[in-house]
Amino acid sequence: MSEARAATEKLHTELHGLGVTSAYEIGDDATISVWIGLVVRYRDGFYRWQEGPVKRRHLGTDPVGCAMRVARRYKELQADIPLWWDDLARELRGRPVQDYP
Repeated sequence: MSEARAATEKLHTELHGLGVTSAYEIGDDATISVWIGLVVRYRDGFYRWQEGPVKRRHLGTDPVGCAMRVARRYKELQADIPLWWDDLARELRGRPVQDYP
């Protein structure tokens, strides 16, 4: 098992424990999609995530700390849907976007 795969599995487990049950691995062993526009990647020993056009990096290598920050941000984004979300959802799903995930 690769280092990236092990790291993403740990992160996925931590996110699930924090109530983020919709997260899934994209299939490259290093990327987890938490929500449309909120993606976490493990690269060079660090967890990095992108929310819409903004890129962020967790300053540690621990999946617990990263999962806590990402789960907190996930809840904030769902409570106050950002403007970029609608555009991205339309682009990914097509014009008729009925519900938010």
